[in-house]
Amino acid sequence: MRVRNIYSWYYNTFMPDRVYLDWNATTPLRPEAREAMAVAWDLLGNPSSVHAEGRQARRLVEDSRARVAGAIGALPRNVVFTSGGTEANALALTSGLRRGSGPAVERLVVSAIEHASVLAGGRFPPEAIDTVGVTRSGLLDLDRLREVLAGGPPTLVSLMLANNETGAVQPVAEAGAMVHAAGGLLHVDAIQAFGKIPFNINEMNSDLVTLSAHKVGGPKGVGAVVLAEGVLGFEPLLRGGGQELGRRAGTENVAGITGFGAAVKIAMDSRDRDAIRLESLRNRLENGLRDTPDVIVFADGAPRLPNTTLFTVPGLKAETAVIGFDLAGIAVSSGSACSSGKVQPSHVLEAMGFGPELAQGAVRLSLGWSTSEADVDCCLEAWRKLEGTLLKG
Repeated sequence: MRVRNIYSWYYNTFMPDRVYLDWNATTPLRPEAREAMAVAWDLLGNPSSVHAEGRQARRLVEDSRARVAGAIGALPRNVVFTSGGTEANALALTSGLRRGSGPAVERLVVSAIEHASVLAGGRFPPEAIDTVGVTRSGLLDLDRLREVLAGGPPTLVSLMLANNETGAVQPVAEAGAMVHAAGGLLHVDAIQAFGKIPFNINEMNSDLVTLSAHKVGGPKGVGAVVLAEGVLGFEPLLRGGGQELGRRAGTENVAGITGFGAAVKIAMDSRDRDAIRLESLRNRLENGLRDTPDVIVFADGAPRLPNTTLFTVPGLKAETAVIGFDLAGIAVSSGSACSSGKVQPSHVLEAMGFGPELAQGAVRLSLGWSTSEADVDCCLEAWRKLEGTLLKG
């Protein structure tokens, strides 16, 4: 993707001819989302007001709620808009949740490869949190999960649908069936998977799903928790108003939510054909990387998102590699973009059993809807020029 073709005047002027390969960190705002938000910005009404101006704002919010719900097979009334994915995860991880007349959860179990906002445990006390490991391929250890669930108190299990670093797609439906058989609930962080692969809240045996707008071409600062029908005991983090059916206080971000809904529509319409094209581009990229001796592509034996490659070579330092690519005009990352710009050893790779040398040398390349063959070839050309310097000594 040539950034100048879709970004603003700033990029046209100061960052021409760059290639953006960090789509898992954030995506560009889709033109349709930008246009929808421009309409919302001009609205006068508060969506909680009953007059015509308020009803107009409310209609935009509810149209977006229906689009988000429909995209994953949920009911609109069970979508709770938040300020983003981190808040959505914190809101979902609540002790006391139950489904129907079932028992309330008292314990949280997370996989070792979760996003930092899940590893933080939400509103569970530290002593009520357990962690389950993953295999060398980056997939949840289902046998270990079964052991952890056996004989324990009612449990909320949190498992991401697709890992943000490796792209590995987790066995969520199998885990959910296991959790339900043990009397627990399943939260699925689908933030990285949304818009890339199909999924349904009920078919994957999930009780709560969290989403984020800026991963599908919507604006930053908007997310959602989506509940399965019958989930009870959902306590708000923010109190003081009756918004979101009493589940999150505060006037809704009408423009952001409207942009989220518009982005979801376009993402769902193009998802399947994008996935085919992006998988072909990812394979082209990985085939080129494998020309380098000893290159490792992580989780390549597992089902993965069609757009994600995490790779390293023994001796590579991620921070140096990211800077090298950047100077060559290519935006890549060392993994999650949630560490204030710090390049740290990947907790995901450490959980997969890779030592610190490899865990601190991984580079993530992630593609998106406007990535081209030329972009991939440009990245490979830059890598061929960089690898000798980066791996020297």
